[in-house]
Amino acid sequence: MPSLRLLALCVLALAGAASRPAAAHPHVQVETETLLLHDAGGQVTAFQHVWTFDEMYSSFATQGLDKNRDGQFSREELAELTQVNVEHLGQQKFFTVLRHERRFVSFGAVRDAWSEVVGGKLRLHFTVPLVTPFRAAGRPLTVEVYDPDYFVAFVPADGEPMRLMAAPAGCRLDYTPPKGSNLAVGTLSESFFQALGANSNFGQQFAGRFTVNCP
Repeated sequence: MPSLRLLALCVLALAGAASRPAAAHPHVQVETETLLLHDAGGQVTAFQHVWTFDEMYSSFATQGLDKNRDGQFSREELAELTQVNVEHLGQQKFFTVLRHERRFVSFGAVRDAWSEVVGGKLRLHFTVPLVTPFRAAGRPLTVEVYDPDYFVAFVPADGEPMRLMAAPAGCRLDYTPPKGSNLAVGTLSESFFQALGANSNFGQQFAGRFTVNCP
């Protein structure tokens, strides 16, 4: 059963839902927007995620957090939820995989994290610096966001789900749709997912891939 893969204060409730045979994967859906940050020298320095959670998850996670009962959620009211989210996300490497020259890119401590509720949906903003900034020139940089267990489904938001900030001139951003988009996951039982090995990486087949090529 997933443990640290569950996001935020509803850990126990979602874990309980995951154990019910009738429940189908995924249990949570997140729309993603990503900004790839560069410095003045053209090095990739960090990425900034904006994740919008589905309405059911958002409703549960924010229950009781409107302390002044004004019908709005301030950053202060959501601060504890934000902290719990980013702590768990950090242990899962933010469900984000960056590769350059076929090597995995290491991440530093999250910064500038905050949450809001827009249209009834919880939206989490956070920035993750790279341990070692680098220039992506001449070699493709790939970015994928996915949960290996497919407990959480990450889908690119409409519009421009990924953008390059201050990238060198001539950089190109391409997108490859997920391989498993037509797989009938809903027909698979919960026992199927519980039986998956720790390194099965099942969820990767549902992840689209962004590729950055710079001259």
